[in-house]
Amino acid sequence: MVRPAHRRPGQSRKAQYGLFAAYVIAVTGAVAGLLLAILSVVDPIGFAQLRVASQEITAPIARVTRSVTGSLSGIDDTVGAYVGAGTQNRRLRKELADTRRQLVATSSLQEENRQLKALLKLQETDKTALANGYLLTSTSTSAKRIALLSIGRNLGVAAGQPVRGADGLIGRILSSGPSVSQVLLLTDVDNIVPVRRARDGLPALASGRGNGDLDVRTLNIANNPFKPGDILVTSGTGGLYPPNIPVAIVVRRQHDGALARPLADPGKVDAVAVLRPYTPDNIEAQGRPAPAPLPAPTGAP
Repeated sequence: MVRPAHRRPGQSRKAQYGLFAAYVIAVTGAVAGLLLAILSVVDPIGFAQLRVASQEITAPIARVTRSVTGSLSGIDDTVGAYVGAGTQNRRLRKELADTRRQLVATSSLQEENRQLKALLKLQETDKTALANGYLLTSTSTSAKRIALLSIGRNLGVAAGQPVRGADGLIGRILSSGPSVSQVLLLTDVDNIVPVRRARDGLPALASGRGNGDLDVRTLNIANNPFKPGDILVTSGTGGLYPPNIPVAIVVRRQHDGALARPLADPGKVDAVAVLRPYTPDNIEAQGRPAPAPLPAPTGAP
């Protein structure tokens, strides 16, 4: 007999076994649930013990599930912390950049304020200056000690004019251009300045050593009365440098004079004043008395 081409699912033995097993499981579950309900009413203590026993059986599974859940939560926290750290790092970098810009701006304002104060102090120190400017650069290692001044012939600066800072004499104009000038510093070997000791008027000559210091020699080579701490000022002798400008302080006595250090350091001075070359006529024209004549030297230099 030929088998029919299409068989009903109910005629499949495997499907029948599966359907039967589902029925058995459903009935068994229902019966177990009914028995548990009856047990909970009839014997609550026994039902509680049974529940505890079932919880003991399922506890390892719950622990594993909790551990997995905690691990996943830890991964989420780690990823969240990493993302948050990146955001915080960007914010801190931005704040650092803003702080640096503010610091640069503050430093610039402080430097400008310092220069303006130095210029104001200089103007108060010498109100008869021809022009005021700033030292742009100065040589520190070369034997020729020259500084560059920020003003030139545009403000009447010319060769031979004295230059001073708020703390003392700087040097004299060596050459002038349209807007800048060269200053031969006090410490140059070619710069010789007539000076006197401030406390008693003792005349002397100060000459540069080319290394930042000055040699001081009295006009009387037989007499060497200098002591460390003596203040030297310009005497006005020979013209050019006006009298009573602070020049240097004696740091060490030597066999033929003294070693002195300039009071105005070109490396630290910004604002300077260019003065008119000194002559007695200049002083009288400005309404100031001419300086008293110095005592005649007792010996030849």
